[in-house]
Amino acid sequence: MTAAPFAPLDPESYRDLVRRALEEDLGSGDITTNALVSENDRAVGVFLAKSRCVIAGLDVASEAFRQMDPGARAAWQFRDGDECPEGTVLGRIEGQARALLSAERTALNFLQHLCGIATLTRRFVVAAGGAITVLDTRKTTPTFRRLEKYAVRAGGATNHRMALDDGVLIKDNHIRVAGGIRAAVTRLRAHGAKPAVEVEVETLEQADEALDAQAEILLLDNMTLDEIREAVRRSRGRARTEISGGVTEDRIPELAATGADYVSSGALTHSAPAADISFEIEPA
Repeated sequence: MTAAPFAPLDPESYRDLVRRALEEDLGSGDITTNALVSENDRAVGVFLAKSRCVIAGLDVASEAFRQMDPGARAAWQFRDGDECPEGTVLGRIEGQARALLSAERTALNFLQHLCGIATLTRRFVVAAGGAITVLDTRKTTPTFRRLEKYAVRAGGATNHRMALDDGVLIKDNHIRVAGGIRAAVTRLRAHGAKPAVEVEVETLEQADEALDAQAEILLLDNMTLDEIREAVRRSRGRARTEISGGVTEDRIPELAATGADYVSSGALTHSAPAADISFEIEPA
């Protein structure tokens, strides 16, 4: 669990993804636009937030237009992480009309998706009220993880593991294969694992076993509120605790009141509704 600083994405983390998305959408060429619009025509496109949202992915949207027209210029009124009221102009793009028309859908797909994640994440963070740290999971769209976890940071939450090489988490299947919690933790220690060892537990008995094995973090999976409170009590001074399973925005306040350190939700990335953003183009 690393509270990564909220900083702009390295363009190398999304440039190829944008290229492949454009190739997917363009196919052999934009038949409609190429027939209706001259190569020399220029245009201005305006992004409008049609509902309140938290911004994420402005640079990614800009990249879609720049790959079609390297001379396209973006002027954004907001920054990633900002809250944008309904009916607000996010920014403008000026460039070749063909480029703006052909890249429109790809740019919007990225922007709406990432803003949607940031918006839902912000709601979870506000509901937590600073009493518990909100985490994401690895339940991300394949190849979109860096962007989606960036959007989570834009929303104000903290990334869990970026990938399997970014932390130790002994899950239920690991436990079964290894022959138990103590055996799994022992093997990890023997292997020289340096990061904090986190163990997924589903019962208080498993929590005790993980604590006795000196796990640093307990992931309390699908426990009742009473079980969570008791697991937190037993873990105090011995291990940190993370709540997972059945986590919704409405439940965040009661989960935060248990005294656990973290609450994680895959919904932040796999179930966030797309933000309602439009893109209107006019001749320059």
